Amino acid sequence: MTTTMHSPHQNALPGPENITRVELQNGITILARENFNSPTLSIKGYLPSGSLFDPDEKLGLSYLTAGSLMTGTAHEDFQSLYNKIESAGAQLGFSAGTLTTSFSVHCLSEDLDLMLGLIGDCLRSPSFPEREFNRLKIQMLTGLAIRSQDTAEMAALLFDQIVYAGHPYERPDEGFIETVQAIEREDLVNFYRRTFGPKGLVIAIVGAIDSKKAVESIRTALGDWTNPGQEDLPTLPDLNSQEKAVRKSLSIPGKSQADIVIGCQAPDRLSPDYYALRVGNNILGEFGMMGRLGKRVREDAGLAYYAYSSLSAGIGPGAWEMIAGVNPRDIDQTIDLIQQEVIEFTSHPVKPEELSDSKSNFLGRMPLLLESNSGVAVSLLNMEQFNLGLDYFLRYPEIIQSITAEDILEASQKYLDPERLAVAVAGP
Repeated sequence: MTTTMHSPHQNALPGPENITRVELQNGITILARENFNSPTLSIKGYLPSGSLFDPDEKLGLSYLTAGSLMTGTAHEDFQSLYNKIESAGAQLGFSAGTLTTSFSVHCLSEDLDLMLGLIGDCLRSPSFPEREFNRLKIQMLTGLAIRSQDTAEMAALLFDQIVYAGHPYERPDEGFIETVQAIEREDLVNFYRRTFGPKGLVIAIVGAIDSKKAVESIRTALGDWTNPGQEDLPTLPDLNSQEKAVRKSLSIPGKSQADIVIGCQAPDRLSPDYYALRVGNNILGEFGMMGRLGKRVREDAGLAYYAYSSLSAGIGPGAWEMIAGVNPRDIDQTIDLIQQEVIEFTSHPVKPEELSDSKSNFLGRMPLLLESNSGVAVSLLNMEQFNLGLDYFLRYPEIIQSITAEDILEASQKYLDPERLAVAVAGP
């Protein structure tokens, strides 16, 4: 299936007129958009292989596998691979999440075929050399040891264990020291064979290249890739709703700062409440100097080094978090203030000027996001992953403008219950 149209306006919003979308027979979806204002290309993609496949006792396996893709292939050793990337002045990297393994390339358009060849080589024939596996495993273990002493990281991990209790999302993608220690090289080989393949792979390419040429180059590099044994991503279970307030604390001796994460479950990206919650979260803890939370907790009360909120929504359940870094003696007072702000936010509609400012902020950020090839490539992947449609950015301003203060209040009351908050604290 192919949709190919070209626009004479290079700076027009991404849409059906200037996005090429092609599905290859082996299951790969290609999204391409031309931009000849710069001689560079951004290539980004993902395939459905992530920590959802990891067994509990070897959590971190997908993370380590993604990190090992560039340590050697059937055609390149570690050094020759990096020499080719550096000689082109390009960048290439792989990373793993819960549901996907992603890759990202930045290069000159003249190096398209070189970089696609390297992507193909890393994806199709990694060799997982023992020496590099051992080096990366030690690096991961060092990183996990550092994480265990980071109050912000540990509070976030503790919060996930409360809000996603009994769900795969409660597990950190990087695993734990004991689970990474249990991983052997052969585990990477088996994980790769089971979960890597072209089915479900999505690749976006944006920049100074004709869209037809981009599609054909990707077809050459990856079009004949097959893996009959590629497993489907496991189905995400439902998340049980949190019925009461839960507070957990983790002691990390010797720290001068404590980190607090307070919040609740949130809906997935396709929920009809998503946009109202996004704009509401902007007012609560993002806009300006970190919204209402920043003003009340940090500026007025002087209790926090930072205080802000964050809404995460993707495939499956999301989370709405209020985050603060404080002096340990101010933990309880800060939690009380944040809870008061939640009660206020879920009791009264936001003010007209807050709503107007927040909408302007959202609409003003959109052109900035789409200013770079990288930003457009990320947007194309999101449009595909969440089935938003090629006309998403054409509809976006109207979606934001249509949100009312009542929409925000109603959506917030549905999820943000002051009596059922999850509270995670990590500090001395």
